[in-house]
This record gives sequence, C-alpha cells and structure tokens, in this order.
Amino acid sequence: MSLLVWVVLIYPLILVGVSLWRSKGVQSHEDFAVAGRSVPVALLVGTLVCTWIGSGSLFGGAGLAYRSGISELWFSSGGWVGLIAAYFLAGRVRRIAQYTVPDLLEQRYNAAARLLGTLAIILAYVTIAAYQFRGGGWILSIVTDGRISPEAGVLITAAAIVTFTALAGMVSIVTVDVFNGIVITLAVLLALPYMVFELGGVGAVLDRLPTEHMTPLGGHNVLWVIGVAMPTFLLILGESGMYQKFFSAKNAKAARQAVLGMVVGIVVIETALALLAIVGRAAFPDLLEQTSIVGRAASETVILYMARHGLPLLGGAILLAAAIAIVLSTGNTFLLVPSTNVSRDIYQRFINPNASEKQKVNLQRIFIVVFGGVGLVLLTQFQTVLSMALYAYSLVGASLTPALLACFLWKRVTPQGGVACIAGGLGSIVGIKLLNRLGMDFTLSLGGTVFDFASSDYIVIPGVLISISLLLVVSLVTKQSPPEKWQSFFTSDAEEAG
Repeated sequence: MSLLVWVVLIYPLILVGVSLWRSKGVQSHEDFAVAGRSVPVALLVGTLVCTWIGSGSLFGGAGLAYRSGISELWFSSGGWVGLIAAYFLAGRVRRIAQYTVPDLLEQRYNAAARLLGTLAIILAYVTIAAYQFRGGGWILSIVTDGRISPEAGVLITAAAIVTFTALAGMVSIVTVDVFNGIVITLAVLLALPYMVFELGGVGAVLDRLPTEHMTPLGGHNVLWVIGVAMPTFLLILGESGMYQKFFSAKNAKAARQAVLGMVVGIVVIETALALLAIVGRAAFPDLLEQTSIVGRAASETVILYMARHGLPLLGGAILLAAAIAIVLSTGNTFLLVPSTNVSRDIYQRFINPNASEKQKVNLQRIFIVVFGGVGLVLLTQFQTVLSMALYAYSLVGASLTPALLACFLWKRVTPQGGVACIAGGLGSIVGIKLLNRLGMDFTLSLGGTVFDFASSDYIVIPGVLISISLLLVVSLVTKQSPPEKWQSFFTSDAEEAG
C-alpha cells in the first residue's frame, strides 16, 4: 500500500481518536456547542480559518481558477472584504454571548425570525457539508486509482465526518483545527514554488497559459464579478459557524483578535490555492477537455491531480493530508451548526424548554447523523462543487445576512422588517430554483449579454434585491422597536469597559 493511501486512511483515524479523547470532557450542552466559551485566540484563529477554507475553495475555487485564471480571486475576495466588516462586529457578538445566530435574530426581532433563520441555515449548511462528502470521495478514488469508487468514497467520508462531529462537537473541532490549519498552510505554500520550478519558472508557466488567465476579469464582465463575489461576501457576514465560534471565545477581545488572524490566514491560503490551480492548468491542460474525472468535473480536481501526479511522493502526501484536513474540518462545522439550531432553536425553544443537558446533546448528535444522510441526497441535485457552493452561499447571503447586519447597524429595523427580509430572501432563492426546474425561464439580456438569474452564478442578485427591499420598506412602515430591544446590539467597546 502506497504512502498516499496510508496518509488518506490514517490521518482521519487520528482525528477521530482526538475526538474520542476530547469527548470525555463534554459535560454540558455549552461544552458541546460552544466549547464552554473558553477557546483562546490561537485555537480560535485555527478553527475559523479551517471552517472557511473548505471544499468550496479546494475544488470549486480551484476549478474556477483553473478555467478562468487570476479572476477567480473575485470569488475569494468577497469573503475577504466581508471579514473586515466582521472584525467590527466580533466583539459585540461575543458580549451578547448566545449559542446560535437564530438566538440573535429572536433577541432583536421575534420567534418567527428565529424559525425562518433556522430553516435557512439548515438548508444552506447541510448543502455545504454535502460537498465536503463529495470532496472526500474524490480524494479516496484518486489515491487508490479507482479501487475505491467515488460513490463509496463519499459514503466513507460522510461516515468519518459524522462520527468525528458527533463525538465531541465544538471541543474536538477547535482542538484539531490548529493542526489542520498548519498542515493546510505548509502543504500549499510548499507545493506552489515546487511546481513553478518544475515547469521552468514563472515565465515558462505564463507561456503555457491563455492570455486572459492573467487579466483581472478573465474574459468575463462586471456582472459576473458581482455574481461570484457577492455570495462569499454575504456568506461570511452571515456565517453561523463563525458567529458560533465567536460565542466560543474567552471574551470579546479574543473574538476580535481572532478575526485579524483569520483575515491573514484566509488571504494567504486562498491566493496560494488559486495560483496553484493556475499552475496546474499549465502543467495539466488536458483536464480542461475532460467532462468528468471520478464522477464529476475534472477541472475541480486539479489540486488532487497535482498531488497524485505532479509532486514527489512526500509532497503529494502532505498536500493530500491538507485536502483531508480541509474536507473534515469544514464538514464537521457545517454539520455542528444546523444540529445546534435544531437542539437549541427548535427543541429547547419551542418543544421542551426544560430539556436536560443530556437530552440536548443527545438530540444534537442524532441530528448530526440525520443531516449527514440528507447531505448525501442533496449531492444528486448539483453537477459541480462550485454550483453547490454558490447556491448555499446565496441562500445565506440573501436571507440571513441583511437581517443579521441590520441587528447591529440600523436601530430603525423592526421585527416585521427582519422577518420579511429573511422570508423574502429564503423564498426568492428557493422559489427561483424550484420554478426554474419546472421550466420557468429567468434569463435576461443586458448590454448584449444573456444572464441566467436562476443559475448559481447570478441567483444571489435577485435574492438580495428582494430581501433588502423588504427589510427597508417594511421597517419604515411599521412601528420602531423600543430602545431595550436594540440597545445591547449597539454597545461599544468603550461603553462596555466603562
């Protein structure tokens, strides 16, 4: 058995072992969901970076960079800009010290906002978890030369992620993500210069690339830039996993400091991944012509293909370990968050307010398994990781993010406006997708170019326009909330210190 296969098999077992060890320290639902609110800055940075750098970056983003070139960074840069805004919110979010984003929505709006927010998170986050399963299936199939089929690989990955998450929740996630973050960073930063050197230097790489690969738009137009940048921008600002990890921080200062580390880590890793995929285009141009590899789009597997066929054995093993880290660390967070929503925002809030700690943790573990199964079903509905990513990002961005930002930035927003915003964003994204499947056409010609606003590239645009319009109009025509409803969301650091 080759070194690559051993890495792929043993690394997840080590992580599961860590989870078993850490599970002994889980005494309460607070331990399971927010790690006892005791996570230091270094661990928080690691887990925040590993949550964001998922299969969307490893496969969707890398595949886009392979096909379009440096313009892929528009896809990533939306998240970078969103993080700047997140820095100013992190301290206030931690001071409120809830468990979930729907907790915040009910505190600022009402119970209907909590329910709608929970539904949006479950739909989006189970989708994101699902394409981590697909990524793991690709890894297993490639390193075993097809002896493990992509379908079997998906099932094995799903089982590993579900087991890992259900054992110890947030405690295990933040523990292993520091190691995952180190592996990911080292692997990408070592693989990039090696591949450039192997191809003869930067000039030789550029000579093998299409001219538009090094242009800002990559042959696309401004509306395409908006379509791919806006979902990541809106997702990061409404990313429930990030907020739940803010709640896990030791204090407000630690939450803010962690965001700074997250910005640096994400910019470095995503830029390096994009450049590595572009170098992969120069090294393996034939992937562009293949309509499928281990089941799906070949270009989206360029990083794995490079690890298997472009790097020396040890380098390939490290890069594959990084790929496993990316898949597992993101998958477990995106199962933990919706399962927390079920136990906290539905069961405890509406069904059994006096639920014991054991009941809440056990229910959450059950739904981690349930959502793992739902994710496997969702995989049949999308052809590429990029399309799944953009759809899920758009769902969060159109429904949750505007209402969530309004909590902290607009005193005039009302409960009715918040509910209308979430309902409008959720209804528009899901509705457009369903109506398009039933045959309704959402294409529109602008400036001689035809845009399909039901496609994952552009669906966020009508969704956001509808949700923000409802937020503004409904809030302005309904009665303003009393100060006690919004005051805690506007407490500054200076006021808190005083």
